Amino acid sequence: MKQQGVCILGSTVTIGINTLDVIRRHPERFKIIALTANRQLERMLQQCEEWSPEYAVMSDEAAATELSSQLQQKGISTRVLAGMAELSEVVQLEAVDTVMAGIVGAVGLLPTLAAVKAGKRVLIANKEPLVMMGQVFIEEAKKSGAVLLPIDSEHNAIFQCLPAAVQNATATPADHTLAEFGVRRILLTGSGGPFLNMDRDEFSAVTPEQACAHPNWVMGKKISVDSATMMNKGLELIEACALFSTTPDMIDIVVHPQSVIHSMVEYDDGSILAQLGNPDMRTPIAHALVWPERIDAGVERLDLMKMAALEFTSPDVLKFPSLRLARQAAETGGTLPAILNAANEVGVQSFLDGDLRFDQIIQLVEETMLAVEFEADQGLECVLAADSRARDFAHIRVNQF
Repeated sequence: MKQQGVCILGSTVTIGINTLDVIRRHPERFKIIALTANRQLERMLQQCEEWSPEYAVMSDEAAATELSSQLQQKGISTRVLAGMAELSEVVQLEAVDTVMAGIVGAVGLLPTLAAVKAGKRVLIANKEPLVMMGQVFIEEAKKSGAVLLPIDSEHNAIFQCLPAAVQNATATPADHTLAEFGVRRILLTGSGGPFLNMDRDEFSAVTPEQACAHPNWVMGKKISVDSATMMNKGLELIEACALFSTTPDMIDIVVHPQSVIHSMVEYDDGSILAQLGNPDMRTPIAHALVWPERIDAGVERLDLMKMAALEFTSPDVLKFPSLRLARQAAETGGTLPAILNAANEVGVQSFLDGDLRFDQIIQLVEETMLAVEFEADQGLECVLAADSRARDFAHIRVNQF
């Protein structure tokens, strides 16, 4: 069996660490070609010692210099590259078959797009690129023959619940509509986050520590805060529209606090197919690494006999207005999703830095969406310009709160 050459964008964050854990269990199937990170030097050094990748890329140049020095002292031949531009270079290497796109935020857009244009098997864990310019990604995949596979547990669940013909059309994008295959709607589930049962009046006193304490999942700070505001679910709605070539009216968001059912697909004949599993990101990672095959992911088996009752409720859009804003952005299209995403990234980081209250994050997003002009064109230049304008406005507005 030929080993699959893998490049991990964001190897030192949660998705990257989980990907390496799955790969560790199947050394005969995979070879690590490149690992990338921002500035987590110690963890990258450990990963290079274990995996001996051909390349290690650090976005932070000072971290790259120190990594190179320490690897030389240890006699490790990994070539160290520095800077954001190098991320787009390593994903295109001939030895790379699969790219795990795990960089959080808009900074992952360009290297993920480069991987798609290079015709790689791209595992989409960073939702922001598809939120910002999903149609462009789909069109580029059609041109290059790239395979796009979702890693978000919800989108991976939806993918698994779709007919094989739709899976093939999604993974190697082709023109299709879900209705052609008898799909009535997608049920996108979400836990509701840590503040599902908190009164909205209490949101102003929420601390970063509280917002990052997700009840079910172990995630990074940004995604954890997004889950707390339910913006994560809004971004997933936009992402699902792009991935599955559908419209927002075909997608219902369902609050499911137990995080056992990761999403569902309803069909015209009344059937609803659901994908269940323990809340562990190694399941969708393993699924996408070898799709359409299956391998052991190291995930604890779901014991149905020990499960309590499963709950389902409609989301409270008054309490969580992020859902309304995300649906508006999905329906409008163009650069509005990029504006929403940029303002949210600024808001979340400002909250984590102590410059913004929790309840002001989504207020900032809405004000930015109203103030920053959007365009119908979703081309790269238009999207990047809209992203920049939105960030500029949001930063100025944060200082005024």
